[in-house]
Amino acid sequence: MVKIISDSTCDLSQELLEKYDVETIPLHILLGDEEYEDGKNITPDEIYRWSDAHGVTPKTSAVGIDQMIEVYRPHIEKGEEIIVFCISAEMSTTYNVMRMAAAELQAEDKIFIIDSANLSTGIGLQVIEAAIMAQQNKSAAEIVAHIQEIRPRVRSSFVVDTLKYLHRGGRCSGVAALAGGMLKLHPKIVVENGKMKPEEKFRGKMHKVVMDYVRTMEEDLKKAQKSRVFITHSGCDPEIIASVHKYLKDLDMFEEILITRAGCVISSHCGPGTLGVLFIDER
Repeated sequence: MVKIISDSTCDLSQELLEKYDVETIPLHILLGDEEYEDGKNITPDEIYRWSDAHGVTPKTSAVGIDQMIEVYRPHIEKGEEIIVFCISAEMSTTYNVMRMAAAELQAEDKIFIIDSANLSTGIGLQVIEAAIMAQQNKSAAEIVAHIQEIRPRVRSSFVVDTLKYLHRGGRCSGVAALAGGMLKLHPKIVVENGKMKPEEKFRGKMHKVVMDYVRTMEEDLKKAQKSRVFITHSGCDPEIIASVHKYLKDLDMFEEILITRAGCVISSHCGPGTLGVLFIDER
């Protein structure tokens, strides 16, 4: 039997985690001297209030080795193999912590750690693919080979409502943040080779911006794997989410259109109002 585990940045809803029998490990968020666990004892809205009150982006940190060992141990004792996913190694030390914990247990032959080279439901797409195969009683080796094949085809992007959170976290210059606010510019951020990079910018109110962003992806969406597409947001106007959902539904391309809200780690860096459409290329 293969157990699928992911760090909390996969941003899968509780319903999806239960459906696919996926266990998550929370990353940590520091609000001043107080430490919290992603998805456990803090919400994104509480983080936004704290960040705006203090003018800084909260610090986030990887899981601890002891924490990972305690997650691994019961599955190893039951004789299970484990496949564990983490946020891009370019963005966090979580991957290294997971490896060290496996070595500490002398279970490297039972624990397969996958650097998703992604974030949010860009990880979640891979996790679901792995979980479906695990439910089909595929071996860990078969699952890992499949994930390695699809990983470069995961398409993750999003548009942000405000640049101030990225700026506070050192992810864009002060000039860019100021210009974005003055000119109502909203950049499209894409994940490529495990790193975030800006692409085109959209101008206007957020409803128009989001729909312009989605429309620019129509040709790519038509080439996507048909099983599912994610709409993932960090706290958006429900009307905007509904418009994106209708647009994707009208394409008549996807078996599932899944809507999830980003967790605390992702939200703390991108801020409220961010929305992304994430999918896997067919080939």
